[in-house]
Amino acid sequence: MDDSKVVGGKVKKPGKRGRKPAKIDLKAKLERSRQSARECRARKKLRYQYLEELVSSRERAICALREELEMYKQWCMAMDQGKIPSEIKALLTGEEQSKSQQNSSRHMKAGKTDANSNSW
Repeated sequence: MDDSKVVGGKVKKPGKRGRKPAKIDLKAKLERSRQSARECRARKKLRYQYLEELVSSRERAICALREELEMYKQWCMAMDQGKIPSEIKALLTGEEQSKSQQNSSRHMKAGKTDANSNSW
């Protein structure tokens, strides 16, 4: 008995389902492969550039932190010898000035609210 079926006036023979392998144009396939390789190399190059920039920025940050650490070590050694570095004095006087400015502005605000409460 024949396994072929008649569907819509056409005879279908049993076999594998899905697409039939088409004749692939070899030149087109090679060109697609080359294009894919070019794109892959370009992505790789961008990725390496990004990573190199990231590494260099981290190295700069590390250098800055090392310099800051060295400065603090020098300050500590000077303070151990009984000397107060001028930078620390400037920081302390700057903080005192900002505190006094904050206090004076608080007093002025409090005076304004007292004046407003007295006007009632």
